[in-house]
Amino acid sequence: MKFKPIHSCIRVYDLEKSVNFYKEAFDFVVTRKKDYPDDKFTLVYMAKEEGGFELELTYNYGHEPYTIGDGYSHIAFEVDDFDKSYEEHKKKGFKVTEPGGLSDDDKPHFYFITDPDGYDIEIIRK
Repeated sequence: MKFKPIHSCIRVYDLEKSVNFYKEAFDFVVTRKKDYPDDKFTLVYMAKEEGGFELELTYNYGHEPYTIGDGYSHIAFEVDDFDKSYEEHKKKGFKVTEPGGLSDDDKPHFYFITDPDGYDIEIIRK
């Protein structure tokens, strides 16, 4: 049996701000949007232009900002130009950590960027 990952969902407080963040930080595009006014929520799916794995942003109408639980850790993206990605994220004013690594060489292998709701996203050198 094969399982293919198709999306990960996060709940967001300000849908427009979150959509703009994922567009600017990762060049994601909105692949589809579904409004459920009777149930008081909206789903926005975002992915790279070429498709594949999607990020589902769930916006619940009138909800206060979410408290991120201590069980949540992060989402991760691999990037082929690590140094350029880091510099662009810093230049755009996003909250980023200093690059780090868990290997014996001196080269940093990851950094974290934080989205508007406080979710951490790990950026990993390819």
